[in-house]
Amino acid sequence: MDFELTDEQKLLRDTTRELLGRSYDAEKRNAVTDTEQGWSPQVWKQLAEVGLLGLSFDEEDGGMGAGPVEVASVMTEIGRRLAPEPVLDAVLVPGGLIAAAGSTEQRRRILPDVSEGNLLLAFAEREPGVRWPSTQVSTTAKKDGDAWTLTGTKNPVPHGGSANTLVVTAALPDGGVGLFLVDADASGLTRTAYATHDGLRAAQVELSDTPAEPLGEGGDASSAIESAQIRAQAALGAEAVGAMEEALRLTTEYLKTRKQFGVPIAKFQTLTHRAADMYVLLELARSMSLYATMSLADGTVDPVVASRAKLQIGRSARTIGQEAIQMHGGIGMTAEYPVGHYVSRLTAIEHTLGGSDDHLRVLASATTQGAISII
Repeated sequence: MDFELTDEQKLLRDTTRELLGRSYDAEKRNAVTDTEQGWSPQVWKQLAEVGLLGLSFDEEDGGMGAGPVEVASVMTEIGRRLAPEPVLDAVLVPGGLIAAAGSTEQRRRILPDVSEGNLLLAFAEREPGVRWPSTQVSTTAKKDGDAWTLTGTKNPVPHGGSANTLVVTAALPDGGVGLFLVDADASGLTRTAYATHDGLRAAQVELSDTPAEPLGEGGDASSAIESAQIRAQAALGAEAVGAMEEALRLTTEYLKTRKQFGVPIAKFQTLTHRAADMYVLLELARSMSLYATMSLADGTVDPVVASRAKLQIGRSARTIGQEAIQMHGGIGMTAEYPVGHYVSRLTAIEHTLGGSDDHLRVLASATTQGAISII
């Protein structure tokens, strides 16, 4: 199997890197995340103009028809620059659900506007007090004739405060979990937006007999939801790799320039050994991210593969983040210096869609049930 990027994939990666590198440094990012919206409409427009927002959608739905490898390349560059634009939360995850489970009319009504940056989506799935990987859904769907309404609470909804349309999970009257489209201005819907510790945005969404439109033909969408989670985990893993790369780069540059006793602290063997250990952990994470991405590219949407990758990436991210802060000393904790923001984002990624301990339990359970080999 060829693990090298094609010329087209390299061009996509380099275009994304150049666009985000031009848009963000530590000071610019802090200024943007301090705004009420938390991300830049100008950068969002540029992402749309180069086709990145429609990357994963089919061409007939206004997209580029790219696959998981291209998505991972873009997400790695987003992680490298800590770009706060909600590419994953407002496009890839909810847009992917519409592309996979929506009707032809729904896809062609919604996805072209998403690709052009004119419509923001959000996936309202998580509920208060429910820990991943529980499939418990308290939000209920009620049918009256041909009309559906939803009642319940969703929190956190990543970037739910700025979304125009929400894709919402709800328990169906006859069992199973359905997917519904809800307009952000629908009656009975209230949103409370807030900032998360990594500088991004989320919202609590309250639904009270809120009108909703079934996604596609309706019915139980549990398999589509699981597939979306696995794809989101792979994308988060790629983003984490980009963030870890930059955290390591910042650390090694600091070791070369910070002096003690008249010499750069990079001369101290213990610190260079610790930096080398960080590099090994980064390469382990990169390998597992590639494993998850290539599995998706081969058409394998496997929760065990996703948990294997998420476990190692989470472990690598935690240790790399801790070491980056330790070796920077006090400056690593300041808001003005970027490394602390990378660690905060890595921490958020590690806890999204299951932390390392959660995925370890999933793998242990799969092993005892004979689903995977312990060798």
